[in-house]
Amino acid sequence: MMKYLSRFNLLVLTFIFLWIACINFAVANDSRESVLGPGDLLKIFVYGHPDMTTETKISETGNITFPLLGEILIDGLTPSAAEKKIANLLESRDILRKPQVNIFTPSLQSQMVSVLGFVRNQGRYPIEGKRSLTEILAMAGGIIPDGGDLITVIRSDGKQFVKEVIDVSEMVRSGDLSRDTHVRSDDLVYVERANRFYIYGEVQRAGTYRLERNMTVIQALSVAGGLNPRGTERGLRIQRRDSEGNLQVLSVKSSDLVEPDDVIYIKESLF
Repeated sequence: MMKYLSRFNLLVLTFIFLWIACINFAVANDSRESVLGPGDLLKIFVYGHPDMTTETKISETGNITFPLLGEILIDGLTPSAAEKKIANLLESRDILRKPQVNIFTPSLQSQMVSVLGFVRNQGRYPIEGKRSLTEILAMAGGIIPDGGDLITVIRSDGKQFVKEVIDVSEMVRSGDLSRDTHVRSDDLVYVERANRFYIYGEVQRAGTYRLERNMTVIQALSVAGGLNPRGTERGLRIQRRDSEGNLQVLSVKSSDLVEPDDVIYIKESLF
């Protein structure tokens, strides 16, 4: 008897778990629904009434034309909300009883985000449901090697444009995904160029290099292949612009930090 009760309890717990999972899945799907807007292409089906099947595009005024109902304003509604609105109109006007309306959205042209800067594929991308910043970057092919850690998101709050800067490397390093903001329609995502420094003089490979976080002068020197046979670490010089844009020539030690756009000069040894 106890054996059967245990099996029954297990089945009950399994059913409850699956029921909760289904509810969570449904809620998650609903929360990812995009709102409809001008330019979106819709396919509308009414169960049991194939003659009412309609393929239409939302007009610039946010309306669609539906059989027997005429123009219906659905701009700003989610697909499920638009389904309910059409069903209610069909029933309230005594056209159908308890109609079942389904809307499919093969093309949501109104929900687009622009991705520019140092990504693999710049362009405009559709956002169906909620999309995070990292998801949009992945859709654009990711950040290219010349791209930096700082991502700028510019959006309108209805009155003015608001800028948010996200440090993606720090976000991933700390595991704080609360900064992985959700992008919205018409957002602009811009990936900044990585900070650089310049090194010339008596080094193996003079040139321009990516500036890593907390990079010291000796680390910058190693990136350039180190000293050539004529080079020396004595008398290290850095050309750096101050906050007002004036060029300064500074004497530095090998342990000093390099700043963005620094120009490091390696002198020739006298002996």
